[in-house]
Amino acid sequence: MKKSEKVVGTVANYVDERTGAAKWLKKNLNKVFPDHWSFMLGEIALYSFVILLLTGVFLTFWFDPSQREVLYNGSYEPLSGIKMSAAYASTLDISFDVRGGLLMRQIHHWAALLFMVAIVAHLMRVFFTGAFRKPREFNWILGIGLLTLGIVEGFLGYSLPDDLLSGTGIRIAEAIIQSIPVVGSYLAFFAFGGPFPGEAFIPRIFTVHVLLLPGIFLALITAHLMLVWYQKHTQYPGPGRTEKNVVGYPLMPVYMAKAGGFFFIVFGVTAFIAAVASINPIWLYGPYTPAQISAGSQPDWYMGWLDGLVRMAPPWESYIFGHTISWNILIPGLIVPGILFTAMALYPFIESWLTGDKREHHILDRPRNAPTRTAIGAMSLTFILVTLMTGGNDLLATHFSLTINQITWASRIGVFVLPPLAFVITKRLCLSLQRADRDLILHGRETGRLVRLPHGEFVEVHEPLSAEKAYTLASHEQIPALDLPLEDGAGVRRPKALRAKLRARMSAAVTEQIPKPTSEDLKEIEHH
Repeated sequence: MKKSEKVVGTVANYVDERTGAAKWLKKNLNKVFPDHWSFMLGEIALYSFVILLLTGVFLTFWFDPSQREVLYNGSYEPLSGIKMSAAYASTLDISFDVRGGLLMRQIHHWAALLFMVAIVAHLMRVFFTGAFRKPREFNWILGIGLLTLGIVEGFLGYSLPDDLLSGTGIRIAEAIIQSIPVVGSYLAFFAFGGPFPGEAFIPRIFTVHVLLLPGIFLALITAHLMLVWYQKHTQYPGPGRTEKNVVGYPLMPVYMAKAGGFFFIVFGVTAFIAAVASINPIWLYGPYTPAQISAGSQPDWYMGWLDGLVRMAPPWESYIFGHTISWNILIPGLIVPGILFTAMALYPFIESWLTGDKREHHILDRPRNAPTRTAIGAMSLTFILVTLMTGGNDLLATHFSLTINQITWASRIGVFVLPPLAFVITKRLCLSLQRADRDLILHGRETGRLVRLPHGEFVEVHEPLSAEKAYTLASHEQIPALDLPLEDGAGVRRPKALRAKLRARMSAAVTEQIPKPTSEDLKEIEHH
């Protein structure tokens, strides 16, 4: 045995005798994880967060989070001699005078966008496949929390340079805070340390952006991963996959090797995009001045839907008990997002209540096999897309020769008409796909070959499905609707009969399915 191997073995034995780590490592390093491309979405979010931490540490070495006024005398001559905040000047220095500074800024910004894209895509995968069901409700709530924090963290991050574009966003944020009845003006005064813009806002959000929120992120991500580890990973339906096992590859060496390689792929792609695609060129916007605003100002995409809600809101205001309530800001800026995120967080419990299903689920649903859930997701996405497009109404007006009035009224009507339409169409599509699966199981796959029978009839030859394919198509559960009696055994109407009736009707809508083929159906087909 080599001397180095003997030293390593001695150290390992020393640690194991005092911590018992060997048994724990042996058990957990052999833990099995399922293999499917959609599981990489969560990994992309995790790796993007790591990139954000690394590049963020680099940027803090040169960024000056101060709003004190300075004269710029850096390398970018068009702004030479212009009065600006120290935060904006230091961001210009990072972009033009720090070696690799601009690349790091762009990697940081692109990683933030990729982080939010990955979180949204991951949440969509979890929602449409039903991975939020028992016992993973708390993990779903953690995911909604991470999405919310990501939006706040991203907004604070691109507000730090104190340029004209980010300053416009901060001004909108101040208006949303002020729209809170009674206490709004006090909260805005506290946040900005006095009248807008003040001199305390940038230092405060810098502390929140680089210290407070990243710490909360680390805690939530750690809790999220620990729950995934403890509850085991979900898996897609297929032969040999049950609610009590996991079919896949062990953590070591397969999964760790793939995960490590994928991290460098994500880092490499992010660095490549940052090197070839410019983002947030603050030197073109200039320093923030409260009296100015740049044309075509839009926030990053994950804030665009909120901006669109504010832009489409009618000018409603009320004067009640000496206080002005700006409904055109309060409703789209706080109430509607609050309802949306609360409904998202509570959805696992709402679906469980409607279906009466309290069992654990480790096998995922195909979206078509949960038509109502899939339709709700499509309706929500349609709502977000309409509001997101409205967030760029000025660019839509200039590019398509439309008026702001036309776009505003089209968005106001569309935000109420298009989401329900998307719900109906998506649910019908899911039920149609279920019928297609049923026919596929009963009759087999169409081959395109026509055969003429002795009596002259032409028929198409169907090829039977493989046992694995048929099992995958028919292995999903179909939960019946709740049967809630409105009367007791003596024929007396129950006290909460109306509530039970409403719940029963909603349960019937949620559990609507095309019946799976039975063994009798298969025997009848074989007989014919």
